Amino acid sequence: METLFIADDENAIREGLKQIIDWGSLGFALCGEASNGKDALSQILTLNPDLVLLDVKMPLLHGTEVIRLAREAGFEGKCIILSGYADFKYAQEAIKSGVRFYLTKPIDEDELLETVTQIREELAQAKEDSSHLSAYKNKAKITVLQELVENTFHASLSAEDRLTFGLSTDRYQVALCEGPLAPGRSLTEDFARLLQVSNRDNTLFDHIQTGNRDVLLLKGERGLHKLADLLERLEQDEIREKVPTDTFFLAYGRPVSRPEDIHLSYEDAAALLDRRFFCPPEILAIGFETLPQMQKEAASPAMEPAFSLSPETVPIYAERLCDCLSSYNRRMTVDIMQELAHALERFPNNIPHIRLFLTDLFLQSKEKMTHHYPTVTLPFASNSEAIDFIQKSSCLYEILRFLSEQFESVMGALGSSAKDTILYDVLFYIDHHFRENIKLEAIAPLFGYNSAYLGKIFTKSVGESFNAYVDHKRIDFSKELLLENSLKVYEIAEQAGYKNVDYFHKKFRKYVGMSPAEFRKGHGLTPDSAVTPPPEKMA
Repeated sequence: METLFIADDENAIREGLKQIIDWGSLGFALCGEASNGKDALSQILTLNPDLVLLDVKMPLLHGTEVIRLAREAGFEGKCIILSGYADFKYAQEAIKSGVRFYLTKPIDEDELLETVTQIREELAQAKEDSSHLSAYKNKAKITVLQELVENTFHASLSAEDRLTFGLSTDRYQVALCEGPLAPGRSLTEDFARLLQVSNRDNTLFDHIQTGNRDVLLLKGERGLHKLADLLERLEQDEIREKVPTDTFFLAYGRPVSRPEDIHLSYEDAAALLDRRFFCPPEILAIGFETLPQMQKEAASPAMEPAFSLSPETVPIYAERLCDCLSSYNRRMTVDIMQELAHALERFPNNIPHIRLFLTDLFLQSKEKMTHHYPTVTLPFASNSEAIDFIQKSSCLYEILRFLSEQFESVMGALGSSAKDTILYDVLFYIDHHFRENIKLEAIAPLFGYNSAYLGKIFTKSVGESFNAYVDHKRIDFSKELLLENSLKVYEIAEQAGYKNVDYFHKKFRKYVGMSPAEFRKGHGLTPDSAVTPPPEKMA
């Protein structure tokens, strides 16, 4: 529906204009009216109507001045000038301002109907042309963005081009999103919701696809700041409840200052996305900051001696696992699975071979156990089920968890003992891994339990929660390092398993009742003079 505005100083004429033709059937709805030129100008600029019926002679401001000032302020709507025969000289002034339609009073119904019909058709055509132009521009924009991302754009971008394609800022950063946020909903809409922005007219980010990847191009300081804020919130438990952590994953590249360098940020993100297979379940995003370490690992020897992805390695691990299963040795089974996890992470470019290796490991372990226990029904998954799961899983930890659950079920079928042994194995595991980023939900499946149930057993048997037990181990270890007096506090925090030194201070004071520096001083040692880490340690 188009909008109509009527301006005439005579109320009777305004009312007559409203009734003289059926505006609704012509596609127009009245949005406002005015009885003087000053009010008319104000409302026209505020309401921006599609069509204005404007009397030439009005109080405070003539209609000719109204239309001239409105045009100068950017008003582009259609206008019909109304005047008496004696006022034609005023109408001529309005026509100079681009007004093409002029009707004399008293208004003839047929003449008004014909004029409004013509205007309606012109408005419809203008909208159609604008829609086509917008579609062409959008198609061109998508093509340009794809070529910039893929580094196949070899033309130069003028200032006008950058404005047209939404590339007028000097800060860009590419993020690759894998896995749906909400099935059936737009990724653009959901990502805007995660960033807590409206992203009207794609001012903060664009969403394009290249190959089978969803590419999110963050733009401007505000766009990059919103991404940084999202990454910080992804570390918090409350936002994890809003995204499907088993599917969602984000990889982001370096910030760049020119559209021509966007491909560098994309290449970072693409390289990082390939590392998702090796990320633990608590990691929802990985960024360009980790690339130097990845490159360092890639330049180092592929693997320590005695491990390779060759077929000869599989029976060695299958035999070791079968020995553990036969002896109900959960602790050693977990150690072997952890050993495999660390070993396989050293082959970042061989994911298909890793899948084949683990498939072969499952099949050989199953065959050996079935051969050793022919009279026992072992609850292994079918070969086709296992192969399908291993080939389709997006992450290494999912495959290792699946194998661990299989092995736990087998030990149960063979008559392995219950929770007391498991708790002993869990405590043994914590005692040897507390300096790592261990979480109950990540290690519980290794012992064949879900995290909620194992947490209840742990708290009831040990007398404190899993996290409290881990904190006690870390704080006790940090106290030993403090008494050695050879490391700074932030170094001790890192070695004890705390990435953030301020968080370490908080935990230390909670369990010890004083700061690390006060603890050292209380034992006659010189307080650490570098409690606050350098800037790179605070990042």
